[in-house]
Amino acid sequence: MRRRSFLLGAATAAVAGTAGYYRSRIVETTPELSYPGMQAGHALRDGASWPQPSATLRHEVAILGAGIAGLSCAWKLAREGFTDFVVVQGPEFAGNAAAGQRDGLDYPLGAHYLPLPSLASTHVREMLADFGIIERGAGEARPYYDESILVHSPQERLLRDGRWEEGLLPMTGLPEADVAQHRKFLALIDRLHTEVGNDGRKVFSIPIALSSRDPAWRALDALTFRQWLEREGYTSPALHWYLNYCCRDDYGARYDVVSAWAGLHYFASRDGHAANAGEGAVLTWPGGLAVLAQRMRDAITLKLGHAGWLMPGAALRVQDAPAGPRVTCLIPGPDAVPRACVLQTRRTVCAMPLFVAQRILPDIRAYGYDPAVHASAHAPWMVSNFVMEGYPLEAPGEPLSWDNVIYQGQALGYVVSTHQLLRVTRTPRSVFTAYHALSSQTPQAARNWLTRASPEALRAEAAADLIAAYGNEFWRHARQLEITVRGHAMATPLCGYLSNPGLAALREVDGPVLFAHADLSGYSVFEEASWWGVAAAGRILGQKPAPA
Repeated sequence: MRRRSFLLGAATAAVAGTAGYYRSRIVETTPELSYPGMQAGHALRDGASWPQPSATLRHEVAILGAGIAGLSCAWKLAREGFTDFVVVQGPEFAGNAAAGQRDGLDYPLGAHYLPLPSLASTHVREMLADFGIIERGAGEARPYYDESILVHSPQERLLRDGRWEEGLLPMTGLPEADVAQHRKFLALIDRLHTEVGNDGRKVFSIPIALSSRDPAWRALDALTFRQWLEREGYTSPALHWYLNYCCRDDYGARYDVVSAWAGLHYFASRDGHAANAGEGAVLTWPGGLAVLAQRMRDAITLKLGHAGWLMPGAALRVQDAPAGPRVTCLIPGPDAVPRACVLQTRRTVCAMPLFVAQRILPDIRAYGYDPAVHASAHAPWMVSNFVMEGYPLEAPGEPLSWDNVIYQGQALGYVVSTHQLLRVTRTPRSVFTAYHALSSQTPQAARNWLTRASPEALRAEAAADLIAAYGNEFWRHARQLEITVRGHAMATPLCGYLSNPGLAALREVDGPVLFAHADLSGYSVFEEASWWGVAAAGRILGQKPAPA
């Protein structure tokens, strides 16, 4: 799938002379590689031996995992005045929302934006209001947001035929029949935003637990998104490219395997608006969603009056006991030697991916979830951060934007970390963050490649879209490169995921052990992860869960 060669001639023609002059000075930077969670996850998978526990700690509640779901659960508990809990961090604080920093520059190691939350996402609006991100009107159709984090213009652009154009769905220079199909699809999405099923619920809602159960609409889950498009008469190659890109970007997989229901949900579920921003605006920060994870951490610490609620280490095993779940954890010890301890709890929240939960819960099948039958496919990702000294020369058309995508590109384009900084001129240094879902092969084949690929091969893959945009002149400006490899980055909503009985069973569990992770929704976004975290907190607090 190395489809970038046809772009190089046009995209680099303007810099051919200078690129030739400086060619001897081009150096492809050596990447620094990070595989968060891989070592710990493989140790669990392979049944590694652990030290015997040397201490027992007692808490009413243990939350296992400090990703968005676990932090949301802790934030809700603390906000409601519940104080006797501990969060076992896991291998990476914030998980898929983590961030990095280098020489004063923040950049995302995972998710980098949050769409404006719809009215159905009351849990997200409550959170954003608590953090001062929604400044007023959290319960209204158009809240007023902090201006500094509403994505600045220019927001997005597409490199096509050697020229940058505004937006990601091609509309110019196409046959009129194709443009008509594009407009038809967009009009359909406008209608679906308010479509209601026979049960009175919105057909496509986020969180998906609030979506309609109308069988006529749920039947879309039996088709792939591509099959649905072909059935409905959509034939435009540019539209097919765009919708395939969206599935790869949001779900980590191609549109010919993603559920048609999920493909439409991507567009039709999000209908958030802002009083002080145009349609399609999103919330973003230089470090991506790590800011929200840190805001939750700060809010919990402030509410509890101490930071001891967040415990370094990782859960190894959850076992039933008469007094409640016993959690064996591996935590840092003196002289950097890890030691084991036991958390004796009344209730434990498994806020980690389900492929991890199945390793630490020896009886997970007792909850109605059989990993051999019900496990979702998980897409592997690379998130690559290039520290830039200056900026490479641009192809003609739209200027450098927050989100920059290559038409028919190998990867998913790149975002500019300094885009949100309120400056009249460009910063002298920046970070270009390139995203790549390795969807051209099966997830397992992609994971195998990621673990054996050389740093040079990973660098070539990471830079594919950037070289398509700038040619080798890009390397004159790229000074450092950090590649984050996430072998199981996100669950993928393949056909049939809506009716997965194992996921449905875990969503209903309300006992000593609870489950809270975006995997319960079948795909990974902030709204879904935080929903299940808040829902688990509600069960602990004895609150009636929202209908699902």
